[in-house]
Amino acid sequence: MKEQFMESHSSMPQLGAGTFRLKDDVAYNSVKDALEVGYRHIDTAQIYENEEAVGRALKDSGINRDELFVTTKVWNNKLNSKDFLPSLKESLEKLQLSYVDLLLIHWPSPENGESMEEYLGELAKAKAQGLTRHIGVSNFTIAHLEEAQQILGKGEIFTNQVEVHPHLTNDKLRAYCTVNDIHITGYMPFAVGKVLKDETVIQIAEKYEVSPAEVVIAWELGHGLATIPSSTKRENLATNLKGASLTLAIEDMDAIDKLNRNEREATPDFSPEWD
Repeated sequence: MKEQFMESHSSMPQLGAGTFRLKDDVAYNSVKDALEVGYRHIDTAQIYENEEAVGRALKDSGINRDELFVTTKVWNNKLNSKDFLPSLKESLEKLQLSYVDLLLIHWPSPENGESMEEYLGELAKAKAQGLTRHIGVSNFTIAHLEEAQQILGKGEIFTNQVEVHPHLTNDKLRAYCTVNDIHITGYMPFAVGKVLKDETVIQIAEKYEVSPAEVVIAWELGHGLATIPSSTKRENLATNLKGASLTLAIEDMDAIDKLNRNEREATPDFSPEWD
C-alpha cells in the first residue's frame, strides 16, 4: 500500500491524513485508523489542540519512525524569538517525537506584529537544530512568499499549505509556486463536503465507478499537489486512499478545473489579502 503513494516531493507522501477539528479520542481514533489502512503522512497543528492524541496514536501504531511523515504548525501567538522554539519543543513532547518531518508557519499573522524576519529566523533555527527535517509555510500569499524567499533563500520553503479544491482552484498562487519550485499542499480538498455534492464531480465519479471523494483526491494529486483530507470514519479514510490509484482523463481534469468559484472556506479575521 505504501509504495502506491510514496512518490512525492522529497519523500513526503502526497496523500496525508489531516486532523483539523478533531480532538481527544476522536483525533486518536482517526489517526489510528488512518495508519492502519495505510496512511503514513499525518498533519496536525498547535492550534488543533490534538498533538497529544496524535502522538499517542503514532506511538501505539508501532510503525517505525522513518516510515512516518509528521507535520505540525506553529500558531500566531508563538511567532517570536522568545516562544517559538519552546512551543515547538512542547509540540514534540506531546507528539512523543524527537523531530517532525515538516514544520510550518500556520499563518503569516503574528499576534504581536513580529516581523517575518524574526519568525522565519526561528523556523530556520528549528531546522538547524534538528527539530524538523523540512520547513515551510501555510496560507502565504505571493507577496509573503516573495519576502520569505528573500529571508530564507530559494529552495528552503518545502511547501506552502493552502486551501485548494474544485471550488477554489487558487490558480495564480499555484502558478507562482510552480515557477519558484515551491510545492503546494492543498487543505480542505472537499470544501467541507460541498464539492462532493457537485453534479460534475458526481458524474465523473459515476463514469469511473468510484466515489466523488476519490475523484477529488485524484484531481488534486493529478495536478501535482499534496492533499490532507480528514475523516472520523475508517471507511472514508480507506476510500480517500483509493483516490491515489485513480488517474483522471485530461477532459475530466479540465471539467473539474472549470468548477472554480473562488469560494473560500478558511477565512479567519486575521487572513491575509488573498491573491
